[in-house]
Amino acid sequence: MIRRLMSLALATIVLAAVTVSASIADEKFIIIQSTTSTQNSGLFDHILPAFRDKTGIEVRVVAVGTGQAIRNAVNGDGDVLLVHSKPSEEKFVADGFGISRADVMYNDFVIVGPASDPAGIRGSRDAIDALPKIAESETPFASRGDDSGTHKAELRLWKAANIDAAASSGTWYRETGSGMGSTLNTAIGMDAYVMTDRATWIAFGNKATHEIMVEGDPRMFNQYGVIVVNPEVHPHVKAEMGQVFADWLLSKEGQAAIADYTVDGQQLFFPNANDGSS
Repeated sequence: MIRRLMSLALATIVLAAVTVSASIADEKFIIIQSTTSTQNSGLFDHILPAFRDKTGIEVRVVAVGTGQAIRNAVNGDGDVLLVHSKPSEEKFVADGFGISRADVMYNDFVIVGPASDPAGIRGSRDAIDALPKIAESETPFASRGDDSGTHKAELRLWKAANIDAAASSGTWYRETGSGMGSTLNTAIGMDAYVMTDRATWIAFGNKATHEIMVEGDPRMFNQYGVIVVNPEVHPHVKAEMGQVFADWLLSKEGQAAIADYTVDGQQLFFPNANDGSS
């Protein structure tokens, strides 16, 4: 009798485990490897409920720097990439890890700094003119230093200005190794200049006396792209649902949802899926 009860209990436990496993397997969700800027700006909180309501697919976001997001996707730890470093994105596809890449939206980078503006760069529209003034004055500059899309763009600007900022790491040039929000907090705490995407800056709540110093340089254009991870490389990837998400982002509905997102009356991202993709 005891053995029969134990067998019945064991069978019940096994059945429950199988049921739970099947339920988990049947869940409709995808994992997006994306950037801290799309997360910190509040964009995902605005657009993802509309996608879920339309498709029944839940989107779970891993928000890290672009470099880390791409490495995660290379390892198969995600179904879709939504990042902002086009050369790295194109290499990801060329190496076979992504099916294809498409432009989704853009905004721009800005350099913000303390109201005292010790480097004298306020109002500049030329980052290549402003950055040497920061270096020459040895005014603190906070860099993400994390291989993110923002960090990559910042390094390209320093290189264009013929300055090896990293050689001054630990002195006036401070690498935080953190996301955009944390780096902004660090910059404000030490009265440092910092480069950020405009969307994160607009949504950021701890500006103190910091304000935009440099903006409008075409070299500070910030393009975002979407890529579905290649299931031929990682068979477990939910490429079909991932493609549904990518297609929605590129559709009129998805593009309208992106354009509709504002903070304090300011549009944070500008959809451009129909302006050309690759």
